[in-house]
Amino acid sequence: MHMNLLDMNTFFFRSTFPLILLTLFHNIMTSSSDLENPLAASYAPLPDGELPAGNNPTIRRPRKAALFLVVSAFLVLALVALIAGNGPVLRKELNTEVAPPSTTSTPEKVTPLSRGVEKGVSEKSFRPLLGADNSYPWSSNMLDWQRTAFHFQPKKNWMNDPNGPVFYKGWYHLFYQYHPDAPVWGKIVWGHAVSKDLINWRHLPIAMETDQWYDEQGVWTGSATILPDGQLVVLYTGSTNESVQVQNLAYPADPSDPLLIKWVKYPGNPVLVPPPGIDTKDFRDPTTAWKTPEGKWRITIGSKINKTGISLVYDTEDFKTFELLDGLLHAVPGTGMWECVDFYPVSKQNENGLDTSVDGPGVKHVVKASMDDDRNDYYAIGTYDAHKGKWTPDNPTLDVGIGLRYDYGIYYASKTFYDQSKQRRVLWSWIKETDTEASDINKGWASLMGVPRTIVLDKKTQSNIIQWPVEEINRLRTNMTVFKNIVVEAGSIVPLSIPAASQLDIVAEFEIDEKTVNRLNGDDVGYDCVKNGGAAERGALGPFGFSVLATEGLKEHTPVYFYVAKGVDGNLQTFFCADQARSSTANDVDKSIYGSIVPVLKGEKLSMRILVDHSIVESFAQEGRTCITSRVYPTKTINNNARLFLFNNATATKVTASINVWQMNSAHI
Repeated sequence: MHMNLLDMNTFFFRSTFPLILLTLFHNIMTSSSDLENPLAASYAPLPDGELPAGNNPTIRRPRKAALFLVVSAFLVLALVALIAGNGPVLRKELNTEVAPPSTTSTPEKVTPLSRGVEKGVSEKSFRPLLGADNSYPWSSNMLDWQRTAFHFQPKKNWMNDPNGPVFYKGWYHLFYQYHPDAPVWGKIVWGHAVSKDLINWRHLPIAMETDQWYDEQGVWTGSATILPDGQLVVLYTGSTNESVQVQNLAYPADPSDPLLIKWVKYPGNPVLVPPPGIDTKDFRDPTTAWKTPEGKWRITIGSKINKTGISLVYDTEDFKTFELLDGLLHAVPGTGMWECVDFYPVSKQNENGLDTSVDGPGVKHVVKASMDDDRNDYYAIGTYDAHKGKWTPDNPTLDVGIGLRYDYGIYYASKTFYDQSKQRRVLWSWIKETDTEASDINKGWASLMGVPRTIVLDKKTQSNIIQWPVEEINRLRTNMTVFKNIVVEAGSIVPLSIPAASQLDIVAEFEIDEKTVNRLNGDDVGYDCVKNGGAAERGALGPFGFSVLATEGLKEHTPVYFYVAKGVDGNLQTFFCADQARSSTANDVDKSIYGSIVPVLKGEKLSMRILVDHSIVESFAQEGRTCITSRVYPTKTINNNARLFLFNNATATKVTASINVWQMNSAHI
């Protein structure tokens, strides 16, 4: 099927049509009320019942937990405006004027504005629990502490999706969705930074502005492709002057410039417009291109038909003229709009990454999509038919949008690229704020990027990927403290003596008592990190792990832990969780509990790694089979008040732990 660009432009830009905008925003937040059953003596209800300071707290058996408040907030905004013969009436621009920050922030109790949905992208505002008190008096000292030390973020204002990451002429380039005028989502341009090591960054001028009719409402997400002759091209989504999503071509003004300071937009843009049957606001985020068997280039773009998430496929020879394939790369009913689709190969035998065009019998392919409906990144492993342009999941029950996730915490709009300098595939992701917009305005910035991760196929399971922080992050390690074979009895907690605890890299292995495991009868009651009460809910074989960003008396702390469940068949299931219920005494921030099951193979010890960097905690279980990213906003565990604790809240088993803890230096960002 060949597209006639002139005809499509005429259809979408000159014909009048009704504007029917229905925004359905669903946000289910989980918040714990004051718990009656503390973890050992540490999980006392807030705000009372702190632990006494000291290294040997008295242990008491907690009572049965009563936890779970599930609140669903639905906001439905409907706008139907049509003036006969005059086309749609557009809403006024959202107000993004920002007042100067004050030393103490006391926001009014207001409902946050919806940002992004009206323009045709996913919701960019965090919505606190309905009825939550959003007037916590944040001080400038508290807000200043939240800024991270080794996670990428612009110096000020709003950031979201990573765009076009690429290694070019000796430099790593990161482009990103950026609002240069305010720390809230608005008219988006491409921010730009470069690095030699993915850790220390140099900020460069804005790469692309909203200066053409086809991207007047936003220079949105896109990807970079390096051609065989070394040329670099970028495809990105533009939101037109009529808020229609189109795809555009750009390239460096000076290909010899390793910093890629200036960019040129192709005069014939847009190169793609929404095809028939696709809504004008459901056509975005082109992928990196890969080679077809016929020698053409191929891309995929996310969309939906009714509630079925789909990935459209296009072929091109010059990135200016495209052919829409008759079929889809993939579709999954009930998953809704697919954003930020990613498609890449992983090796079945080797640990190195693969260029996006690699195919063959030793390769599996990953399809990942960011789900607009629930704001999570899902992936699946499968088989790609290059001749038909179709991909099939290995396990349909773990298909895109209904199965595995990159991360079970705050992690969205991710994007990989092939780093040819080190033969690895590197993953970037946007980590949003989960405090109030008023707090973001007062601190002057919003959002981070997660630490870049490498991605490989898990050679042991062959059914999931492995994510691990890039090796360069280890260069920030300093002052290692070693704790060997610490025996933690059931229902106890151990303070770990380290110099400071706001910037840490923690690597640990755990062993539960095998005799206890064998003696216990199985249970047919399932476990769920989110639904079973967090770290305060005791079981025979868990939870056990760390409390990070903790006060001396544990009035504030964030547990990251394992929970092992023995089934009636005698088999063990292991869960990896992060509990934010006691992460802050403020009540205008997210306090969800996150987590999922993690595969543990016979003979493997339980292992975890935790990166603590002020208001972000990234956790990895079993060398990266399951990952959780948390945003936390403590009021007391800031500066030199943060502590680290090892705990075992199981009722039956002791746990033996061996731990390495490094302080982390700050990166240059």
